[in-house]
Amino acid sequence: MRIFFILYLVSFILPSINAQDVGLYAKEVYTSSTGDQLPYRILYPEGYDKSKKYPLILLLHGGGERGNDNEKQLTHGAKLFLTENSRKNFPAIVIVPQCPTDSYWASVNLDRSTSPITLGFDYSRPITPPLKNAIDLVQKISKNEGVDKKRIYITGLSMGGMGTFEAVFRYPKLFAAAVPICGGGDTARYDKRVKKIPFRVFHGGADAVVSVNESRQMVKKLQSLKVNVVYKEYPAVNHNSWDNAFAEVDFLSWMFTQKK
Repeated sequence: MRIFFILYLVSFILPSINAQDVGLYAKEVYTSSTGDQLPYRILYPEGYDKSKKYPLILLLHGGGERGNDNEKQLTHGAKLFLTENSRKNFPAIVIVPQCPTDSYWASVNLDRSTSPITLGFDYSRPITPPLKNAIDLVQKISKNEGVDKKRIYITGLSMGGMGTFEAVFRYPKLFAAAVPICGGGDTARYDKRVKKIPFRVFHGGADAVVSVNESRQMVKKLQSLKVNVVYKEYPAVNHNSWDNAFAEVDFLSWMFTQKK
């Protein structure tokens, strides 16, 4: 009886994903020049026409979705792009790469003995292979598919939020807008190279996994650099603030109006 209740509770909390939804994201594998493989899911617009130019969105999943089974990514933000409204009004190419179990999107040292966990950001270290491969994948698809290179966006949650901050820091000319959710970054090394990139940052005020201070500090850093940044904090929301962020009615309309 207890197991049944737990399964029922999990099914209630997590968004439902059926085979048809998953099938809309084609399952692919990117192989880097060094032979590293990065599984990913890609969603093309309805009636995709390669001769046209579409926005491209890179979505970085959280640490709990690491591994080799990249269907796990679709439990969170990737669902946003499957809604009837999104498919009709916001046609885009959406890429959701899969971070390996033993790695991270961000150059960070994690101390899991504390709660919330302690994050040691350091962008002076080399870029992590998964993030480098994800960026290379974006550049490859931008070159070979119908992508509007002036409208390439990045968003991510938790570990993916950290990766979003770092990706923009390392590749400031690639992205037209960034939406990090419940993440954080290296305030010591963030600099004016990101000045032209608009940010929307989200975090739960009751986050017991990644401290809300990580986003607060990054927002202060962005503001000091005169960056166009909007911050929204959900006071009583824990780490799953992505549910609130991706449900914002103007999430996609805001994103799609940003252009390099």
